[in-house]
Amino acid sequence: MAQTRPIHVLSDHVINKIAAGEVVERPASVIKELVENALDAGATQIEVEAVGGGRQLVAVADNGCGMGRDDALLSIERHATSKIEDVDDIEHIATLGFRGEALAAIAAVSHFTLTTRAMVDEAGTELTMVGGKLVDVKDVGSPIGTRIESRRLFFNVPARRKFLRSDQTELSHIRQIFVVYALAHPEVGWRLVVDGREVYRLAAGAELADRLRDVAGAELARQLRPLDYHAADVAVRGYAGLPAVARQDRTEQYIFINGRPASAPALYHAINQGYHTLLPPGRHAPLFLFIELDPEQVDVNVHPTKKEVRFRQPGPVRDAVIEAIRRALQPAAAMTDGSGGFGETASPTNADGRARSPDAPAQETPRLLIPDLPAPRTFSFPGLPMIPPAPTEADTTQSKTRPAVPSPESSKAPWLWCRVLGQVGGLYVVLETEDGLVLMDPHAAHERVLFEQFLRQYTSHAVKSQGLLAPETVDLLPAAAEAVRENLPLLREMGFGVADFGGAAFIVDALPACLGGAAPATVLSAVAETLARGGSRGGAERWAEEAVAQAACKAAVKANDVLRLDEIEQLVVALARAEMPYTCPHGRPTIIFTSYPELNRKFGRT
Repeated sequence: MAQTRPIHVLSDHVINKIAAGEVVERPASVIKELVENALDAGATQIEVEAVGGGRQLVAVADNGCGMGRDDALLSIERHATSKIEDVDDIEHIATLGFRGEALAAIAAVSHFTLTTRAMVDEAGTELTMVGGKLVDVKDVGSPIGTRIESRRLFFNVPARRKFLRSDQTELSHIRQIFVVYALAHPEVGWRLVVDGREVYRLAAGAELADRLRDVAGAELARQLRPLDYHAADVAVRGYAGLPAVARQDRTEQYIFINGRPASAPALYHAINQGYHTLLPPGRHAPLFLFIELDPEQVDVNVHPTKKEVRFRQPGPVRDAVIEAIRRALQPAAAMTDGSGGFGETASPTNADGRARSPDAPAQETPRLLIPDLPAPRTFSFPGLPMIPPAPTEADTTQSKTRPAVPSPESSKAPWLWCRVLGQVGGLYVVLETEDGLVLMDPHAAHERVLFEQFLRQYTSHAVKSQGLLAPETVDLLPAAAEAVRENLPLLREMGFGVADFGGAAFIVDALPACLGGAAPATVLSAVAETLARGGSRGGAERWAEEAVAQAACKAAVKANDVLRLDEIEQLVVALARAEMPYTCPHGRPTIIFTSYPELNRKFGRT
């Protein structure tokens, strides 16, 4: 029979360590809690410092209101806070912090120093704690505001310390937290120093668009459209990414609720609905979503780290997000080249598609506009004989019998002969074949061709690189930068010339030759996204193949790209010679076939 122990009350020392397990998961968690306190204190400038991946030191300094000695001593006690007074205040929390546990939890598992000074005080106060025990209190000279240092994190909890990852991984989490709060509060100035080197310096008083360019990079900024929608008691603003830059995860979707980085299941459903007709399942476009509503309509006290909230009336919030995204993307629903980022609009045009002056009166659009199409030409694939189209009853000039054709098993081509009829909608190519009508998506087809070409070179270790005329600096988000840094040998094997430029920046001086026409920033970002998931996908070959697929997708022709007839023909021939000509690497169809019998049925000619 198992021996039972008597029930007893835990000591404050043990309670503090348990609380630290909920609040402090890693160095980035410390920075999150301290940054939220700084913002609640009204800071307009916040500086974050990390040494040794945050193990040796994490520090946050601000120019907020600061504290007097008595408040400083109270702040390190559990459940001591200035942000709520009674249970009713929990129903309408307007601050980022409110539980009063963070400082006590951080101090319990580190060497902790708090230096603060309020505006009314002539001298500041410095508290020193080790493992949750107060060691020293003294007056010091300090500027108005607060600086908190946490050294040797988890020094007294070795089981927790051993679960920390490498310095680079922990720094990646720190950068991510920094970026999230810098985006949430562009009006605040931010500075991040890592191992004595400045990584970010972001000016105060910035607009969201400027902050996005500084943090996410100009390349992504050009692929965004503004969100600005108000309905009843809900306001939605921010930026929504075009379908062209969609990813396979939500790493570039940032959601802020009343300035708090958080989310809710209803919001993910709303985002999926907003992009419903624009993205295939499993794809997620970048999104910077700011939702403002009455604090009483949001319950933030549902998660220990406040990562998730609950709406008292989720319906209006969900509907507002869906409508905001649809309105933002409606004019650009058919655009995938990303021109005109941050809401820029195209120049007005005449009915014939030529640009006109904004002051010139618009011409009446004709009812039917038939563009000049190149004359169709019949051609055959390499190694196959030319086969004329099937004769019609009205065509008396052609032979009544068709020449013999090779067996379909002798070729992987989806057709034996075809004729290019033209391009419709600025996108789809129309082909006539011996069995019916084919619609081809040039982007998906080109993606398949590039993917197989690139993959053959990669698997045979014979990737050809093409140097850029001028090296380009590519700025990535923290998670993507970490993935690139950890996989530099693989990227070089794939034909990329990439060098670490420090922080989240890289120098690109070469691309795989078959992707030479693509933008380095777009291709590298897409490949980094896939590499970041490599550890959980299992096997270098698997995620290298996915990285190749992403690179091919970004290098392929885009919608609205006007293709010459000879370019279309080359693409058709290359697709017919592919190992799997019917789908792109992501599973989308490259061609849609309609047989002659089906056409006859639809026209009532059966």
